[in-house]
Amino acid sequence: MRACKNLTMPAQLHHAILGVGGVGGLIGASLAHSGDSVTLVVRREALASYPRRLRLESPFGNFDAVVSISAEVPPVDVLWIATKATQLGDSLRAIANPDSVRAIVPLLNGVDHLALLRSKYGAEKVIAATIGVESERVAPGHIIHRSAFARLNVSSAGRALLAGTIDQLQGLGFECRFMDDESTMMWNKLAFIAAFALTTTASGKGTGDVLADPQWREKAFSVIREACAVAAAEGAKSDANAIIAGAAKMPGNMRSSMQKDVEQGKTPELDAIAGPILRGGQKHGIDVPVTKSLAGAVDQKASAASSLPPR
Repeated sequence: MRACKNLTMPAQLHHAILGVGGVGGLIGASLAHSGDSVTLVVRREALASYPRRLRLESPFGNFDAVVSISAEVPPVDVLWIATKATQLGDSLRAIANPDSVRAIVPLLNGVDHLALLRSKYGAEKVIAATIGVESERVAPGHIIHRSAFARLNVSSAGRALLAGTIDQLQGLGFECRFMDDESTMMWNKLAFIAAFALTTTASGKGTGDVLADPQWREKAFSVIREACAVAAAEGAKSDANAIIAGAAKMPGNMRSSMQKDVEQGKTPELDAIAGPILRGGQKHGIDVPVTKSLAGAVDQKASAASSLPPR
């Protein structure tokens, strides 16, 4: 891993955001505030009413940023895809002319989306990336960044185009790195997020309560070990002990997006987050009992919540 630092002034880029939720809104507001051109891609029926400013409340600062709105992805330098994994297929219909997009940077949970996007748009165009943050869209155009951090990792394949963009985000407070080992980058994120997404959702606890409870903490750490075993079989170099050490320092007041989705009766990203571990375990003959048990518990909880009348 190499920290990215570029002392030259970045050239202005045109960005599009597909999936203007907590993560997409945070990226869009941050880049627009830094001086780049940003277009939000929204549903056609929302065009007339969607705000032309993004309002961000963040430990990095509170501000409004001017953006453009479109129902289709316009010609851009960078398309950031920040949809839920469950919404990815439908969202891609907004990319009417892929040739007019220089690069695609997906910030989805999981690992399987990379193969899908590269099969559609080409391996060189899709730049792998991960983000660690708690950020939420509370209303159209209004984003609250709740965690004290935002950690963005980007494949080194994107350095030539994105070095200036990374500098801008670092200037606001993001922690950014270009990383040479894409597979390890993706599986490290998956191991970490699976541990907390599954345990917080299955238990109904926040991260602090999961870590404070010996049984739930051990379940979270077991998911990390299982994910790293599958990752190793897939060719990644994920270090379970290092990921567990980082997980043990998680802020106590965070709640996972999967937990929030289930509580709101929405379809959780269970296949994107637990699926690669379960399928990889079966493929390589690796036992992943804790991940399997927690995924089953989350599935039951989600089914029960979705059958309730809207609140």
